[in-house]
Amino acid sequence: MKPIYITLGFLFLALGVIGVVVPLLPTTPFLLLATFFFMRGSERIHRWFSNTSLYQKYLESFVQTRSLKLSTKITSLGLASAMLITGFIFTPNIWGKTLIVLVILFKYYYFIFRVGTVREAEAETLTSTEAVPTPKKRSKMVDSRLLGLVEHSRKYIILGVLVQWIGLLGSIAAVLSMAFVMQQAWEGQVTRKLILFMTVIVMAAIAVRFLSNYAASMLSYRASINAKKTLRSQIYSKLLKLGPSYTDHTSTSGVIQVAVEGVEQLETYFGRYMPQLFYSLLAPVTLFITLSFVSFKAAIILLICVPLIPVSIIVIMRMAKKLFRKYWGSYVNLGHSFLENVQGLTTLKIYGTDQDKHQEMNTAAEDFRKMTMKVLTMQLNSVAVMDLIAFGGAAAGVLVAVSEYSSGHIGLAGALIIVLLSAEFFIPLRLLGSYFHIAMNGMAASDKIFQMLSTEDFIQGQQSIEATDIQLERVNFAYDERDTLRNISMNIPQGSFVSIVGESGSGKSTVAGLIVGHHEGYQGSLKIGGTELTSITEESRMRHMTWIGFNSYIFKGTVEANLRMGNEHADEQQMLEALRQVKLYDFILSEGGLEAEIEEQGANLSGGQRQRLALARALLHDSHVYIFDEATSNIDVESEEGIMEVIHALAGQKTVILISHRLENVIQSDCIYVLQNGLVAESGTHQELLSQQGHYAEMYLSQHRMEQFVKVGAVYA
Repeated sequence: MKPIYITLGFLFLALGVIGVVVPLLPTTPFLLLATFFFMRGSERIHRWFSNTSLYQKYLESFVQTRSLKLSTKITSLGLASAMLITGFIFTPNIWGKTLIVLVILFKYYYFIFRVGTVREAEAETLTSTEAVPTPKKRSKMVDSRLLGLVEHSRKYIILGVLVQWIGLLGSIAAVLSMAFVMQQAWEGQVTRKLILFMTVIVMAAIAVRFLSNYAASMLSYRASINAKKTLRSQIYSKLLKLGPSYTDHTSTSGVIQVAVEGVEQLETYFGRYMPQLFYSLLAPVTLFITLSFVSFKAAIILLICVPLIPVSIIVIMRMAKKLFRKYWGSYVNLGHSFLENVQGLTTLKIYGTDQDKHQEMNTAAEDFRKMTMKVLTMQLNSVAVMDLIAFGGAAAGVLVAVSEYSSGHIGLAGALIIVLLSAEFFIPLRLLGSYFHIAMNGMAASDKIFQMLSTEDFIQGQQSIEATDIQLERVNFAYDERDTLRNISMNIPQGSFVSIVGESGSGKSTVAGLIVGHHEGYQGSLKIGGTELTSITEESRMRHMTWIGFNSYIFKGTVEANLRMGNEHADEQQMLEALRQVKLYDFILSEGGLEAEIEEQGANLSGGQRQRLALARALLHDSHVYIFDEATSNIDVESEEGIMEVIHALAGQKTVILISHRLENVIQSDCIYVLQNGLVAESGTHQELLSQQGHYAEMYLSQHRMEQFVKVGAVYA
């Protein structure tokens, strides 16, 4: 590429020299372009320039990060504008002036929309190649991260801009036609044929504008729908990659808000804001070229006023970015509180604390209302500023038109064209400002989306396993920087019945979560069949292990649909046999058999029935290892006894890991591991642990006495 850059440098240098000798071409832009291409193409020039104080002080951080301090950006833009305006003044050729104006517009576009802005306090860190600012700290009107995620929406955005531009051409044609007819009428030269001809042109132009607006709306819809679909697909794919460990990084309510409302907020960004942004850059240039044939003075004055709106948007964005982030944070917190209170409503009612939570939610809602009002106030104030600029610019165009007409430089048609098209200079940017405020909500939500998508994936192994003996050697695990497991060592032979017990918070469920792959980032060694867990494929791990928790999820649908999740190839007899094993056969048959409908989360089943249905589903999975994590908690005695019968029957055929608070359920275990404060305090059979008279014996005897007391009380009652 360097030879090409050098060639282009010589070409633009030659054009610049010609402009000096023969004042037909603009000199300054060509000399600037020549300097740029020489810098890109010459290694020697590049090495020399890299050592200059100018480069090191002002440009080095920009080259590394494409970001500048606001003061540096304004200074650079001001110097470049001064040079170009000087060239504009001394260039007599109208095409040279037009080219300079286009270069000025490009520089404004590049510095405002493409170059990031960093805070003054961060400028020191940006000179280091290791300190690249995060996207959050840049102020840009175009988020390249979002465009990179939804490449398929780009074509709809481009087509939307194109059809809007065609509609603008239709409007220009209509204005030119009407101005010409009025000029002819003023001069008394109107004929019926001319009126008919111009009417056809105006009607055709109006039709083109109408069709282009309709097409732009449809393309906008397609762009937003495609973008939302792509983003939700990527969020869902990320959740699948993270697996159950996604809860280690974010809350369920956070996922719901990001995937639903967060993505919805981006609809305006892709469907309205992005097409309008690029159209707002194209429309003033088109109108400038058109009006320059009528009155170059009016065209240049209108064009100079155009950048004031995007500059005001940039200033507002810098002021509002933190406000929008607080607004979105307040919204997420309110949603999290609402979901938590709805899920725990029964518990709140039981303990009579629902009114307290009600007051807390009212306070959170009031905080969100105040934040919303701050956002609306800021938006209304900024709209007033943009309206002032837009109407002021249009008024300036009208005044120039009147002045030019009065001095005889333009005719009536020219004055009418300037008056009618003056507003078109500012309407696109005014609409951009309106869409921008809505898009800011989406951009604030996108930070949460990117935070989720940038979460490091759970590293998937490449090996399959056949044997299912499990060994943990010196395993450590920390959750939220708090040590949960410390130096855990366990041996679970294939086909054994092993129980893990301990007080709440001792780490029992964490061990089960590590084995089944719900958590990641452990230290030490955790092998299944002699293969490290991180080297095993997710498919192999899921095929060989089944986890049943205390609140297994039952999906809305039929009994058959829920059972087929365990084995999609199971026939009717196998499903009915699984229901017999968990003692649900008679109940399901009375409700309509396998076609019986189940409500969301099994709402029409009791807690014990839900758990037994989940166990039947697990039996159909027919894996080598079954992990029961408090599977008998919070259910009736009959269901608990039925589940324990199935567990003991499985223990003779499969590897069974049982986690239970109730120690009567673990008596028949081949080995019992007792956890205390994240450590293995004791291990052995039930009798061995009782003989040690340690922590297990103390817990067991305490539970046994309590259960006997309850039984005696029940008899006398």
